[in-house]
Amino acid sequence: MSKKPFVTLEQVKEIAKKYPTPFYLYDEKGIRENAKKVKEAFAWNKGFREYFAVKATPNPFIIDILRDYGCGVDCSSEAELYIAEKMGCTGTDIMFSSNCTPAREYRYAHKLGAIINLDDFTDIEALDQICGIPERICCRYNPGGEFRISNSIMDNPGQAKYGFTHEQMIEGYKILKEKGAKEFGIHAFLASNTVTNDYYPTLARELFELAVELKEKTGAKISFINLSGGVGVPYTPDQEPNDITVIGENVRKVYEEVLVPAGMDDIAIYTEMGRFMLAPYGALVSKVVHQKHTHKEYIGLDACASNLMRPMMYGAYHHITVLGKEDQPCDHLYDVTGSLCENSDKFAVDRMLPKMDYDDYVFIHDSGAHGFSMGYNYNGRLWSAELLLQDDQTVKMIRRPETIQDYLATFDFTDIFQPKESDLIHGIGDKEQNE
Repeated sequence: MSKKPFVTLEQVKEIAKKYPTPFYLYDEKGIRENAKKVKEAFAWNKGFREYFAVKATPNPFIIDILRDYGCGVDCSSEAELYIAEKMGCTGTDIMFSSNCTPAREYRYAHKLGAIINLDDFTDIEALDQICGIPERICCRYNPGGEFRISNSIMDNPGQAKYGFTHEQMIEGYKILKEKGAKEFGIHAFLASNTVTNDYYPTLARELFELAVELKEKTGAKISFINLSGGVGVPYTPDQEPNDITVIGENVRKVYEEVLVPAGMDDIAIYTEMGRFMLAPYGALVSKVVHQKHTHKEYIGLDACASNLMRPMMYGAYHHITVLGKEDQPCDHLYDVTGSLCENSDKFAVDRMLPKMDYDDYVFIHDSGAHGFSMGYNYNGRLWSAELLLQDDQTVKMIRRPETIQDYLATFDFTDIFQPKESDLIHGIGDKEQNE
């Protein structure tokens, strides 16, 4: 089985004339169509809002597209709050969900009027001392144990570092009320990258029932429930994708079964779907620059784990298409590697692919979320450009490639790495170095 790229070999060759590989390419049409489906799937809930997880794809050009569909932003750090502020997001446009949070980040989120989502019971007193308890506050819930759908174990919240216990939620709401909180939210992330339409409805039932209990035991006004992320994408071509329309409808049924009879039919539903919103609509495009024939057959790319860490870090599968060879038989067994001094720097291990040649272009699928954002500079490898394939099929650069001078920027207090005329003559450290 295979996946279809959203760009052709001819298009990539044309793009590469101006923007050399490797680069990230995002599909504006796909992003917009998906965002519209999400909005429509939960349109039955008057207060619904998707808070895009900035950590997944922290690019203001991408976030701006999603804002056309009413999306807010979910931030987890000072830098992400800064991006949000510079984009004009304030107040309830922002969910701030962090952990082990420095005082200055709480102050910043409070200043912006963001909805602060507390990760731990001890954060209540810490926040109160730092900047006071806002009238609108959220708490992250962790029920512990295993999270199951039917008889299948989806994840193990009991081993996760996040969230309040059940008892802490009840006690925490009481304390927060005493400290001046008037509106409350509940947040939970209990399973990652689920490829089943049952995850959100199952999670919703657990959180809706908790909301009813919290109202009864604390008298708190629950104004929203954030189902967070966890709705995944089919990284392997044999998986059936989630149907967000079915998911939204099944959450509605649970809402009407649990919350409506309890007189809580004014609760807004929030989501935080970084992966579902972006992963399939971004790809890492790279070129074959090396072949090695030893104990195994290796194909070396001009990209490496610095560009896409997930395969190395998690053993994650990303489908690879050799552009222009989509119809050729996958009859060659390869390890597809990068150039890092790490044996784990591999995009694929023992992958059956068409015969690959120097200068072939490869399209690494489903890299639009947690791809570029997890990049790093080991071995001095520089971050690539990010490009947007616009609705009219023209390409726009939405982040330039990193230069050596960018990489050395934090040494700006010393003269050691100030560029010399000879450096510029040889193209070292300037913005044209990759071309």
